[in-house]
Amino acid sequence: MDEIIRAVTSDGFIKISAISGRGIVEHARQIHDLSPVASAALGRTLCACSILGDLLKEEDATVTLRLNGSGPIGTVIAVSDSTGNVRGYVQEPHIDLPLKANGKLDVGGAVGKNGTLTVSRDLGLKEPYIGSTALVSGEVAEDLTYYFVESEQVGAACGLGVLVDTDLSIKCAGGFIVALLPGAPASLIETVEANIAKMGQVTDILKDGTAEDLINRVLAGLEPEILAQKSVEYHCYCSRERVSSALESIGSEALEEIAESGDDAEINCHFCNKTYTFTPDEIRAISTRSE
Repeated sequence: MDEIIRAVTSDGFIKISAISGRGIVEHARQIHDLSPVASAALGRTLCACSILGDLLKEEDATVTLRLNGSGPIGTVIAVSDSTGNVRGYVQEPHIDLPLKANGKLDVGGAVGKNGTLTVSRDLGLKEPYIGSTALVSGEVAEDLTYYFVESEQVGAACGLGVLVDTDLSIKCAGGFIVALLPGAPASLIETVEANIAKMGQVTDILKDGTAEDLINRVLAGLEPEILAQKSVEYHCYCSRERVSSALESIGSEALEEIAESGDDAEINCHFCNKTYTFTPDEIRAISTRSE
């Protein structure tokens, strides 16, 4: 079961969210037919986005993470609702690269460094809140840490990992985001930094552990208190009705041109890879509604 756990230190100076998201990433791998490095890149982004979504206070709010680097994978996108349920895709799902010298998947090489990380929070207002920073490494966690400091002026650290098994399925996936609250003493900061430095890879902990184990390692010696624990999943909200409404928005003139071709119109959802088919008569009916 995939889950997010939120916790805070007993003194209230440090908060953390951790996710165990193997099922989310495996579902994404299957529906998008992801290569190992694409699984790692999208998986890390999905896990981070799920954590950020769970932190939203507005019920109908969403958060979108978008990595636009110079690498061969192209754009990486993840979208989460306020419950932490998440969806996403990569532009080039079948990209493959040689392993790095340490035997790890080259996510940074796939994503690239010459680009941006953009975080967009739609809180139901007229305009979403959008922040963007340059990519630091393309490895996702480092880029997100840099984003928090530079764009949101928040002292935070992020750790993410995806372990791909020999059969290309996802063995484990997840990560954490830990943030310092105003007034946190330097000694606490030093303790967290030391804990992260010696905890090893996120996937080494999640292979046999849980999101709570991640929290206990990051906040070792700081008496973390669990605030919330919830299940999360890969979830796409597309439907025939939503696609029909989207078609209606393009206007009657464009719809009439589609209908006059005499061919069925096929609309594919990037997030779940489902295809919706509309006949010329159905397109004309939608066109009539859009007038």
